[in-house]
Amino acid sequence: MSIIQKVGTLVLVTIISMALISCGNTEEKSNNTTQNKSTSASTTGQAGVVDDESKAHILRIAKESPDHTILAKAIEAAGIQNVLVNPGPLTVFAPTDEAFKALPEGTLDNLMKPENKSKLAKILTSHASPASLDQDQLAKGMNVYLATGHYVQSEQKDGNVYINGAKILGSVDASNGYVHVVDKVFLVAN
Repeated sequence: MSIIQKVGTLVLVTIISMALISCGNTEEKSNNTTQNKSTSASTTGQAGVVDDESKAHILRIAKESPDHTILAKAIEAAGIQNVLVNPGPLTVFAPTDEAFKALPEGTLDNLMKPENKSKLAKILTSHASPASLDQDQLAKGMNVYLATGHYVQSEQKDGNVYINGAKILGSVDASNGYVHVVDKVFLVAN
């Protein structure tokens, strides 16, 4: 057998092997394609990356919190989920479900309508600062720049820290910043 015949045989065996290997994986690929087609808008882009090993990012913290189910739904309705998984730094003041329920009757339902998506996005964005601010920094009292371009005041009084008049109930360190749980929804002026 000449060298050319040996190389030709080797190439042919390699091609057949690769074809057989790829044919054996079609079921797995098919299942993945089916899964991907059934995903919602909230699982596309960076927000769709599932990583249970790393430290949780802000969106994951909100979605997994039993006290932030309304916030998680509002984030999806506003279409801003990919912003909350970016590397940051980002500080989010996350209103509890009780804070949303304290809004005037009908306000939340109205904001969740598709035609009010941009208004909802602006309200949610007013709860974020493009900085990494822990509770100790906020306790010193400062003007906090929000992603909407507005400033709000933080302060400490009676042993509690407040931001824009909302009490910070607790804080979570995220992979891309901080989540501060607050007892009020910020309604920004246009």
